[in-house]
Amino acid sequence: MKDMTTPGAVAVIADAEAYARAVQDAVRAAAAYYAGGTSTLDDDAYDRLVRAIAEWEAGHPEDTLPDSPTGKVAGGAAEGDVPHTVAMLSLDNVFSPQEFTAWTASLARRVGHDVTRFSVEPKLDGLAIAARYTEGRLTRLITRGDGTAGEDVSHAIGTIEGLPDRLTAPVTVEVRGEVLMTTAQFEHANEVRTAHGGQPFANPRNAAAGTLRAKDRAYTVPMTFFGYGLLPLPATEPALAASLADGAHSDLMTLTGSYGVNTTATTAVPGTTAADADAVLARVQEIAALRAELPFGIDGIVIKADLAADQRTAGSGSRAPRWAIAYKLPAVEKITRLLAVEWNVGRTGIIAPRGVLEPVAIDGSTITYATLHNPADITRRDLRLGDHVMVHRAGDVIPRIEAPVAHLRTGDEQPIAFPESCPRCGAGIDTGEQRWRCENGRNCHLVASLSYAAGRDQLDIEGLGHTRVVQLVEAGLVADLADLFTLTRDQLLGLERMGETSTDNLLTALGRAKERPLSRVLCALGVRGTGRSMSRRIARHFATMDALRAADAEAIQRVEGIGTEKAPSIVAELAELAPLIDKLAAAGVNMTEPGATPPSAQDTGTATEGDPDAPAPQPSAAGPLAGMAVVVTGAMTGPLEKLSRNEMNELVERAGGRASSSVSGKTSLVVAGEGAGSKRTKAETLGIRLATPDEFALLVADFLDLGE
Repeated sequence: MKDMTTPGAVAVIADAEAYARAVQDAVRAAAAYYAGGTSTLDDDAYDRLVRAIAEWEAGHPEDTLPDSPTGKVAGGAAEGDVPHTVAMLSLDNVFSPQEFTAWTASLARRVGHDVTRFSVEPKLDGLAIAARYTEGRLTRLITRGDGTAGEDVSHAIGTIEGLPDRLTAPVTVEVRGEVLMTTAQFEHANEVRTAHGGQPFANPRNAAAGTLRAKDRAYTVPMTFFGYGLLPLPATEPALAASLADGAHSDLMTLTGSYGVNTTATTAVPGTTAADADAVLARVQEIAALRAELPFGIDGIVIKADLAADQRTAGSGSRAPRWAIAYKLPAVEKITRLLAVEWNVGRTGIIAPRGVLEPVAIDGSTITYATLHNPADITRRDLRLGDHVMVHRAGDVIPRIEAPVAHLRTGDEQPIAFPESCPRCGAGIDTGEQRWRCENGRNCHLVASLSYAAGRDQLDIEGLGHTRVVQLVEAGLVADLADLFTLTRDQLLGLERMGETSTDNLLTALGRAKERPLSRVLCALGVRGTGRSMSRRIARHFATMDALRAADAEAIQRVEGIGTEKAPSIVAELAELAPLIDKLAAAGVNMTEPGATPPSAQDTGTATEGDPDAPAPQPSAAGPLAGMAVVVTGAMTGPLEKLSRNEMNELVERAGGRASSSVSGKTSLVVAGEGAGSKRTKAETLGIRLATPDEFALLVADFLDLGE
């Protein structure tokens, strides 16, 4: 199995003085986190520090300091005054398949046999709490604290989704689990917090910790609960208490869900059982592959002996149970410094800020840049040059700066200067929307705009690469996309390194480009708020450019995936592009979508030429994929080998299906080629039909020859 989680080298503590400093740093970081949801260290740095402390103590047991975080729940930093009926412990960690296999061997020795039933669940990145129910009513919330007693946070009752005020049965039980913020809840929390004058939270974990403990705030923000334990209380009915004490963990989670409490069973990574270490490690792979797509954070996988008898025999230490372990995944968040901000101009004139970072390793990659979204986001997050910032990266997601770690500020940080004119051409800036734009629009970065339009998934103009575009623009032959289609042979021959053959080939390619379907033309225009998939949907809905331009925002909202915010923007964009669209049409560029029927006047919102009672557009073909949502992933082979991803999606839609980029419960079919990764894994987890490229080619054989 691939080792997905090998951590970087753990720092070696050289002497007793360095050990004492390390203990002090770890205790300070844990105390800050458990006091208010802040920390001087990110989670990965803290884990590495504690491991280094443990390694030094293993070689110098006689010199172990009494305040060392090792062997203590919450690093010894948390306290409480509400006793737990059963100790609420932490978990020990493993970081590789080898360490996990060694743990299973140790567990087998403790229980006297190989464990044949493990539970496997995602390790949710939040704060552990115990929720006490009396006759079905939620009466108390308690943090883990030091494991023997926790803090009463019952003031948070009613603000935590997935933790009902009343269970579906009038039972007296304690539900243990994790309180966290989903990605959406975290963004909302920071919007509300900054609107009330507070500093944004650095990450969802800290946000949940700080919010759960907060009292007397002028605002509340939602959190989410996932249960991972169910146990009796002193007043629990004896028969139920006995059942809970002897129940397998997986069965208790099913019971917890039946009470109306949220568990991972409702997610893309539900808790499962496994018969041996190999099956556990396979499930670890599956969960890790889905991590980047989850709407909440996980930092590992929890593996437990599932049967109560094995748990009792294995027992627990002072800090952690011996029958459970956390398989930690690579960190996706790290703290580093924001050194500078660059302002880059895109092909549509959007001026986008990008953070320049002090290099930091996250999930196997060295990160030096991260997105900053827009000027309004910088202002809302109160980011400053020199700030320590929390940077997030998961899977192939572009790294992003979450927030400043405000408590690490020294006073030397400086405000970020916003540009007063376009950093590329010096023109004015349109600041009317959150995303600022050069007043010259697409003409500001004409070379990028034309290079994009000529790309394979747009107009596919062979021979018109970046260098040739620069040459045409600098020679004054092309001032917009339409000018490409009025180039003459003599003009091209007058350019340096343009012979007769290359000239004729380019003119031929331009001639073919004129015949591309409307969906390709729309994509080449680069209408903001649309992409390749959306351009296809728009083209198939409206069928002609005239029908599209006649549509108002309400009509455009009838296209799948276009909402109330995007529709007016598309209408405005098309109005702005009107002169260019007219020039393209005059140059002979096709403005229709083959196989699609224009909508009626009622659908567009205005009168159109032709029959006013014409039917609304129908799918281009019933086809073998009619009504199916199809995801293509991995490298295609066989008859599909030469098709780009965009051409594959076009093929899906010609065959009556709907192309999608992500796998969900609504997905009907996943075409999995060579190297298919997390999407194939997710499809297998959800029980979605899979097809190889060859199988898919047979399925849509009648439509293959319709491609370009």
